[in-house]
Amino acid sequence: MTATPPYLDDAQIERLSELLDRRAVPFKGFNLEALDGFLTALAVSPSLVLPSEWQPVVWGGKPPRWQDEDEALQVQQLLMGHWNMCTARVRHDDSDLPDHLAPLMWLPEDPELTGDALREDELDVGSDWAHGFFEGVALRENEWDAWLDAHDWIEDVFDAIDRLLTGEALNPDDPTAEAMPVDYRERLGIILDIPGMMADLNHHRVLALTPRTPIRREVETGRNDACPCGSGKKYKRCCGLN
Repeated sequence: MTATPPYLDDAQIERLSELLDRRAVPFKGFNLEALDGFLTALAVSPSLVLPSEWQPVVWGGKPPRWQDEDEALQVQQLLMGHWNMCTARVRHDDSDLPDHLAPLMWLPEDPELTGDALREDELDVGSDWAHGFFEGVALRENEWDAWLDAHDWIEDVFDAIDRLLTGEALNPDDPTAEAMPVDYRERLGIILDIPGMMADLNHHRVLALTPRTPIRREVETGRNDACPCGSGKKYKRCCGLN
């Protein structure tokens, strides 16, 4: 049996993308970019989401029937290799993220370098990733809501990702005002911030899951209390004399 890879190489990424486009997207499942956002959300989730719960979501609710056991095993290894990538990625911020762990997100050529205008379908970069991320959040919605209620900075992270999804930014000072469109440059800025934001969420997750040993305070014996040595005398007449 071939071991699950710690991350996917270019050929494996291409193979997984092709499988998703053919067997998931037509059934309202994820493309590669959405899968990356989805697994990233699970990597920083308040509690563990097992593969048996998240894998059907990838394919639109029901896993496909594969040709044989070998193909099923190959698909499983690709999915879990991608999962390994995402869990490793969130341990790095944007300053030390290795290239092979970068988010799998399609970006067009920089129009300022090429001189070409962006096409209509290039103006929503990051939206598929954001869609996948929020689908992952939905699997632990109540726990995420508790974090959001307790930490304003997590709400800021979600607001940024929501701007990728919707292409709109609400006025924080006047939520009733008409939303402003998010332009291409702002989208790129959010995308560049994603590794750092995910690293912050992972750090918070680790702290939240780390058991805390309560500090036990020594109970002071009062002068008129029974002496803890068991003599039957008052503390002030026994060990308290020392």
